[in-house]
Amino acid sequence: MKSISFVLPCLNEENTLPQVLSKITATCNGELKNYQTEIILSDNGSTDRSIAIAESYGARVEKCSTPGYGAALRYGISKARNELIIFADADATYDFSESLLLIAEIEKGYDLVIGSRLRGRIHKEAMPFLHRYLGTPLLNSLINQLFSHGETRITDCNSGFRCFRKAAYDQWNIQSDGMEYASEMLVRAMKANARISEVPISLYPNSLGRKPHLKTWQDGMRHVLRILVDAPFFFRKTGVCIFIASWVLLVICNFLPQGADRSLIGIPAMLFALLGIVIGQMIWSTGLFISIKDKSGQGIYLRIIQFSEDTLLWVILGLLAVSLVALGLLALNWISHSDNSTFPRTAIIFLAVSIDALVAAAHLFAAHLLKRIPFSDAS
Repeated sequence: MKSISFVLPCLNEENTLPQVLSKITATCNGELKNYQTEIILSDNGSTDRSIAIAESYGARVEKCSTPGYGAALRYGISKARNELIIFADADATYDFSESLLLIAEIEKGYDLVIGSRLRGRIHKEAMPFLHRYLGTPLLNSLINQLFSHGETRITDCNSGFRCFRKAAYDQWNIQSDGMEYASEMLVRAMKANARISEVPISLYPNSLGRKPHLKTWQDGMRHVLRILVDAPFFFRKTGVCIFIASWVLLVICNFLPQGADRSLIGIPAMLFALLGIVIGQMIWSTGLFISIKDKSGQGIYLRIIQFSEDTLLWVILGLLAVSLVALGLLALNWISHSDNSTFPRTAIIFLAVSIDALVAAAHLFAAHLLKRIPFSDAS
């Protein structure tokens, strides 16, 4: 017999729980009567009557001691006994009778089905303007650009109404405790080449007097950070492109006629190129720092992280030597042009080399310091 677990994260939802549980119960006793079903309330520290209400409807209450939307979902899902999981908020903003749409879709062979609010009907005042037209579209674009494969393109990364196979979910190793759980699930599923689909759903406004748990700017930034943590390749590619483009500009400007120094393509362009070189290094090194904790890092990042201590020492000393030599050449170049009113462009080249080597040495040293921090203990 096919089996489904309904998981509800909950924090003081006594006003909406009866409506939500009534719809789930009716659906289980009706269209899903041939399924083995269970309802799990993952309580996140409710101080109202939420637990008593859930138990009166036959739901199994699991008490999650770790605060946070993601923590409650992870805990509740871990207690689920059935092959399919459906979760949605307990605030009645989602219509659980529409869970049949998600089930019908996942039975086509998908691992994850998302209820898309943006493809469905968003009732008046159900979604804030910034969330609908700025936050969610931007996060959708970021996830799709970085992680989508084939025809898998999602339209509602923040939807809290989803259905998935527990066997597939267990392989994704989702860790988030907060609202960014929604984004991490998609990212991890895409990285695992999961089969993902969407179906249109409805979104209803919060009940009067209910204060949403979502914090727009804080949670929005947490989503962005969570997405980028899984994308060290983005920093590697972006940093290299900016770094190389800036060096090409710097070299080209160095060979321009002397009269160009007073134009935008002379000294000013070289200074901007110098800034671009440093920015490129900073972006590239961000990927290096991420890869220290993300053991799935590949290529140059992995090789650098695995440097032995003696290799690390000699590489850093070599970079410092290059920096000192470049500074010496810069000083000589400057002295040789001391009687010339024209700024020595070659001095900028030597300065760029010196800065490059110094920043690289500093970032390499910092990476190996971070490598020695016991992240698991710190968290």
